[in-house]
Amino acid sequence: MGFFDAIKEKIFGAPKTEQTSAPQGLDPKATHHGSVVGTTDSTPVAPTPTRENLAAGTAHANAAPPASSASAPASGAAPQANVDVAAILDAAVAKSGQQLNWKTSIVDLMKALGIDSSLTARKELADELGYTGDKSDSATMNIWLHKQVISQLKANGGTVPANLLD
Repeated sequence: MGFFDAIKEKIFGAPKTEQTSAPQGLDPKATHHGSVVGTTDSTPVAPTPTRENLAAGTAHANAAPPASSASAPASGAAPQANVDVAAILDAAVAKSGQQLNWKTSIVDLMKALGIDSSLTARKELADELGYTGDKSDSATMNIWLHKQVISQLKANGGTVPANLLD
């Protein structure tokens, strides 16, 4: 998995994949801690967080969906649309206990998500996203990376503050 895929997974949750049978070696009727293990995908999908429900503690980036959505068809292609990227990153910064400015710094954005933010990692991210500039000019590369990551999160279904898309 590339660095941008790791960022997307932290923001949107792991992509759902269809599972046509029980995991190998498991009986689909078996119980686990009192619940039936079925053949549908049980990958948690993040509910659409808002600043209000994150502040109230009612939505979490890794929370499981409501039971009624368990029968929804799985889609491995598209991440969840309309995810409030700012709310998720603000919550990640609060949880980190660090003073991070993800709105202007690619390093802080990556740190907030618990992703390697070293220069080597950022150079790999730059390669993934098609950066053609001088990677030894890390300041210019970092500014480009931040803009690209924010733009790509929007392109993948995220809702981002308009002022970050300038």
